[in-house]
Amino acid sequence: MSSDMIQLLVLAGIAVFLILRLKNVLGTREGFEKPPLPMPGRDDPAAEARKGFEVIDGGPDRDITDHVPEDSAAADALGSMKKAEPSFSVGEFLGGAKGAYEMILMAFEAGDIDDIAPFLSKDVFESFQEVIDMRKAEGLSVEANFIGVREMSLLDANFDEATKEGELKIRFVGELTSVVRDAAGDIVDGDLTEVKRQKDIWTFERVMGSDNPNWQLVATGE
Repeated sequence: MSSDMIQLLVLAGIAVFLILRLKNVLGTREGFEKPPLPMPGRDDPAAEARKGFEVIDGGPDRDITDHVPEDSAAADALGSMKKAEPSFSVGEFLGGAKGAYEMILMAFEAGDIDDIAPFLSKDVFESFQEVIDMRKAEGLSVEANFIGVREMSLLDANFDEATKEGELKIRFVGELTSVVRDAAGDIVDGDLTEVKRQKDIWTFERVMGSDNPNWQLVATGE
């Protein structure tokens, strides 16, 4: 077997290892799928204006029930978050989370997460940095292009009355193209013409009513 072939096999093995490590940190990637049905009620302009779990007419707060079942523990938690911080809006949070997902994901792919450190917990930052350092040590880099968020849903919400910490678990399905290149710039994994689905479940946390408006990413997975 030639030395070039051996080198190619080694690089391929490294790429597979990094992909598995990436799955543990960020989630999974799959081929193109059919687009989902639109989430009902998300285009209701009145929803953004309603604050608190109960509205004047005694009905449910659509800003909450558009995203989680009305009688669920998550709905109760969101209601408590609104009592602790009346200006909090679930719809506005999800809009911000959508932008944060792209910003954080692309910073990770680019291998430079210093600018997004304020939005990451210490554990998440260290997990991301570990993968980035492994890439650099092997002379590998990622070239990625973010296409958009195909799906996003609020999976769960929790609120700690004692600490006022709110926690929101979000499922993202993003679309992007990406390749892994070796030190010479040759592609060892991926295809820039193939759109992949990136599936993640991220948990954000913040002290409700605090002066710091930023939510932190405290857990990742799928």
